[in-house]
Amino acid sequence: MAEQRTAKQERRAAAKAAAARAAQVKKRNQALAGAGAGLAVVAVLVAVFFIARGDDGDDVGSPALTTTASPTPTAEAAPEAPVATEQPAADFPPVPEGADPALKTKPVVKPGSGTLSKLTVTPLIKGKGAAAKAGQTITVNYVGVTYAKGEEFDASWNRSEPFSFQLGAGGVIPGWDQGLVGATVGSRVQLDIPAELAYGENPQGGAPAGPLRFVVDVLALQ
Repeated sequence: MAEQRTAKQERRAAAKAAAARAAQVKKRNQALAGAGAGLAVVAVLVAVFFIARGDDGDDVGSPALTTTASPTPTAEAAPEAPVATEQPAADFPPVPEGADPALKTKPVVKPGSGTLSKLTVTPLIKGKGAAAKAGQTITVNYVGVTYAKGEEFDASWNRSEPFSFQLGAGGVIPGWDQGLVGATVGSRVQLDIPAELAYGENPQGGAPAGPLRFVVDVLALQ
């Protein structure tokens, strides 16, 4: 009888233990089900969030997350540097008062023709001033070209500076010392100078050879 009681008690204890385990399993399943529902809710919220962001991923309605791209400065073209051009001096040429306005413009000098055998002085503009004399300092503008081809080799106009010298003192070629005597202030004269009164046929130092033609403006006398 005692053995029967013991066996009966063991069965009851086993039944209680099984019931306890079943209760624990039920609670665990309920907890898992609750967690799954919570995860489902979170998943739905995440989906709604990304849909609200839009397809391009911008945070619509989230100013704290919205960034504004700074505009990229556009490189502006550097201004062209001004081109330096040779300009005549403001007071050039110093034309005498009352002189022909043509003296303000550089003359166009053409070549001569034929054979030049002697100094030839041709007045182009008649000045109203005093006539030049040997020993005076004369101030002139000039253009020099070769007589045969009219190739310019020198001109005071290109330097924006007139040229002064003592007439008849041998400081210039003989054709000038001789040809400008008697030229009046304000005049423009053409000097056709043969080689022997210029630099000769075989000059040194790069001077032009052969006969030459000059157009000279007489600006002042001293």
